Amino acid sequence: MSDYVIETNNLSKIYSKNKVVNSVSMHVERGKIYGLLGKNGAGKTTTMCMLLNLTYPSSGEIYLFGKNPKNDSNGTYSKIGSIIETPGFYENLTAYENLKIIAKLRGNFNPANINAVLEMVNLENAKSKKYKDFSLGMKQRLGIAAAIMHSPELLILDEPINGLDPFGIKEIRNLLKRLAHEFGITILISSHILSEIENIADVIGFMDEGVLIEEISKEELYNRLDKFVEFEVSNPDLAVNIFNELELNENDDFTVSGNTINLYTHLELRDKFNELFVKAGIDVRKVNLCEENLEEFFTRFVSNN
Repeated sequence: MSDYVIETNNLSKIYSKNKVVNSVSMHVERGKIYGLLGKNGAGKTTTMCMLLNLTYPSSGEIYLFGKNPKNDSNGTYSKIGSIIETPGFYENLTAYENLKIIAKLRGNFNPANINAVLEMVNLENAKSKKYKDFSLGMKQRLGIAAAIMHSPELLILDEPINGLDPFGIKEIRNLLKRLAHEFGITILISSHILSEIENIADVIGFMDEGVLIEEISKEELYNRLDKFVEFEVSNPDLAVNIFNELELNENDDFTVSGNTINLYTHLELRDKFNELFVKAGIDVRKVNLCEENLEEFFTRFVSNN
């Protein structure tokens, strides 16, 4: 059995000569949370719709659970739960009543299952509350409850934290981590909110203008974040002269902004540089070892590709 729950090979989608998804080869490992990260319009939703057979690829191949889904469409998609756009529920029905209708339409109504998923998404105390009275975070959690009610192996979620307040974001984040780590559900989640993908994903796929630029584990990502030393000095011109005498080049080795100098190379010599500044009569107000955040990395990464 393949270790990949999702695998695509040169997956593309063209609308009116516009290639919105361009030769995407994605690899989502079993039991992992895969974050598909990109700006709005990057092609994330279209990619997910192709995976769910909601739109047909213009070219390329899709393998789900190691198999071509065309060979067993019903069997394959019955193992997947999804939320694409805002989940639709009846406003005047309760959480339990809405899930009951969905379960009956699927032919798998079981009161115990409904109560179990409401507990999993922390809505057991609100099951008799009408949907119209739910907060946005509660609505998103009910959507996830509907998506996992049939015990899927794979969950595909398009922007599930979009529009939520910090408390709602934290609720969804904790829920998804629990579903993956306690229940073994593989999760593909898209977002343009970089900090949330960083907080939840095991693997991040960077997507821009329809292209999946790279897939990278969170551990590898942290190793590739640019590190630099920030000096805040009283005389930046004199400090620059010292760097130039040591054959360090502005823009390549360091940058200057006001009284702040960021050093990107020879970080292990920061104490020596600080000593040289002090000997030259420069007041050093700050010496910090810093690291770029995910947003800065993404901006740099996309611009270099």
